[in-house]
Amino acid sequence: MNTPDAAQLARLANQFRMEGNVLDIAPFGSGHINDTYRVNTDAADSYLLQRINHHVFRNVPALMDNMELVTSHLKQKYRLLNEKDPDSRVLTLIGHESGKSFHEDAEGSFWRMFVLLPHTRSYDIVETPQQAREGGRAFGQFQRLLSDLDATRIHEVLPHFHHIGKRLERLDEAVAKDAFGRVAGVVDELAFVAARKDRMQTIQHMAAEGLLPLRITHNDTKFNNVLLDGNDQFQCVIDLDTVMPGYVACDFGDAIRSIINRAAEDEADVERVKLNIPLFEAYAEGYFEQAHHFLTSHETDSLFAGVLLLPYMQTVRFLTDFVEGDHYYKIHHAQHNLQRTRAQLRLVEELEKHEPELRVILQRIADKYRKN
Repeated sequence: MNTPDAAQLARLANQFRMEGNVLDIAPFGSGHINDTYRVNTDAADSYLLQRINHHVFRNVPALMDNMELVTSHLKQKYRLLNEKDPDSRVLTLIGHESGKSFHEDAEGSFWRMFVLLPHTRSYDIVETPQQAREGGRAFGQFQRLLSDLDATRIHEVLPHFHHIGKRLERLDEAVAKDAFGRVAGVVDELAFVAARKDRMQTIQHMAAEGLLPLRITHNDTKFNNVLLDGNDQFQCVIDLDTVMPGYVACDFGDAIRSIINRAAEDEADVERVKLNIPLFEAYAEGYFEQAHHFLTSHETDSLFAGVLLLPYMQTVRFLTDFVEGDHYYKIHHAQHNLQRTRAQLRLVEELEKHEPELRVILQRIADKYRKN
């Protein structure tokens, strides 16, 4: 996709029903998938103009249907909770002059616009237990408020997104083709994946047995998808492209993946990948505070399987993209996806090493809220 210049971006922005006139537009954020620009105007609000990566999200109308349904439901729930300003707790879409919530330009790119929530911030790496607890509260409340919305009304915009069996099949296909001649350099990583593939099917097996209800889940619960206010209290869950039917353990596990690691997701020195167990405990505490109202006992039992599965799945995804020639994730150098793979692989090893301790913490918190 071509990078539009400032004049093109301004013309696009002016097609949406925002307040005021464009003063300036600049790239915003650090997302891997979509292209995001901050739009400053001469009115009170600023906005985010975003180009949706339609090579990843192939059914943009379905994706936007999901987003409209979920944001509308969340705002209604916040009103029922007597929230003073529901618009500050949920993303607000700005309609296009066509009447739709998105726009397809002449080149086939899809655009949308949100209100930029002021005085908020996000973190790529969690720094304090307070932040971790707020992350848990944010995603726990997100799931709780959507728990009464029929999951069958939500489109599966990325089929089999958290289906580890399908992810492993994709990796096997990539290895068999070896289109870029990279397999010889990842023999150890492939052996690591193969040694754990049976254990990582736990959530799939529980779901197949009817033990886990299908919920509306976020499916990308990295900590930087929570906006915090100036006091590090959670305000809003963002990046709703991947909201789909799913299982709560996957959301829990992906959040832990981003929170418990003392290093970055793509840390080059894997010796720096260590667990911050107090942050794990703080996140679990915040999560159960909100989620215990609707979680079943089987869902609670599945949570640690999600803790192991999601970094393992991310290992598989990064490794697959590397073998396939780096077409999914944005990379900053030729070995970036392999570097990401190795960092996530080490995180799985660290979680396995500390599994007994982490399970005790999780069970203690679950029992505490089960009694309340």
